[in-house]
Amino acid sequence: MKAPLTYRDAGVDIDAGNEAVRRMKACVASTKRPEQLSDLGGFAGMIGLPKGLVEPVLVGCTDGTGTKVLIAIAMDRHDTIGIDLVAMNVNDLLVTGAEPLFLLDYIACGRLVPERIAIIVSGIAEGCREAGCALLGGETAELPGMYADDHYDLAATAVGVVDRQRIVSPEHVRVGDVALALPSSGLHSNGYSLARKALLDPAHAGLRLEEILPSCGRTVGEALLEPTRIYAKAFALLGGLEGTPLHGAAHITGGGLLENPPRALPEALAVALDLREVPMPPILQTIADQGVPSDELVRTFNCGIGMILYVDHERVEEVERILASHGPMRVGCVTERGNGPRVRLIR
Repeated sequence: MKAPLTYRDAGVDIDAGNEAVRRMKACVASTKRPEQLSDLGGFAGMIGLPKGLVEPVLVGCTDGTGTKVLIAIAMDRHDTIGIDLVAMNVNDLLVTGAEPLFLLDYIACGRLVPERIAIIVSGIAEGCREAGCALLGGETAELPGMYADDHYDLAATAVGVVDRQRIVSPEHVRVGDVALALPSSGLHSNGYSLARKALLDPAHAGLRLEEILPSCGRTVGEALLEPTRIYAKAFALLGGLEGTPLHGAAHITGGGLLENPPRALPEALAVALDLREVPMPPILQTIADQGVPSDELVRTFNCGIGMILYVDHERVEEVERILASHGPMRVGCVTERGNGPRVRLIR
């Protein structure tokens, strides 16, 4: 007679999953918003809409952290990758004028280690607190055979809300608007396949993750794991201004400075960007030194700019004062497109 076959024998440990949920409950609870109606543990999360909205519009997006997660795995450091997960979603919401409302996460792994899952979720909760949104729920899936034991991947969906009359969209941008850049914290969470190839491959720089980068005094791994900046507080400051000095905004994510700025412009307009005074992150300069062409850099990485705001030229000084602590930089202006490219770069 065959011995009993259990789910654990097949590689899925239900008890480990329950322990992971127990460990994450406190940090998830720390993100609760006043509108929230449910706590962790139900089949679905429930949350109401903020009061005072005339015509609320829900805004949603989904994203992950890409191959940056491989750096976290290689370093066995999992406390910041969750911040990246929140940032990549929330920053996309912000450019519409939406207030982040809640986030749902999905963690898939080869072997569920409760301590590791709890650390990952603590980072997600930290990002949610920074963004002001609730970590409303999520899923942790143990998938033996699909992932190696120590590997995992992350994805999330974020939902925000905006009053219809305050939606920020390309139709509001006009010629003469000033392009204000908000600095990035580093590579954020894009271009990591190229970054790993340039920095870690023996055929290129051949660096080790624990090796110190003289340009910044940090290890390669630390520089690569620098969390993506969350711009929720900057946008909240803009939301408190009378009128609408912010006409458009572009999150500089995958596609870099060539593909993202036009996404916030009408078809007939372009933007001229002067990058000469934008500080390049040291890690990016090291990547460039491995023979990556400048055109490849600007269409893959953020090049030191995490967000571009298209601001009414008559109110740009006011906006700069409001955002002074966030380091705004004037980098260009909106122009007629004509027969030229959507983005004209000065480097």
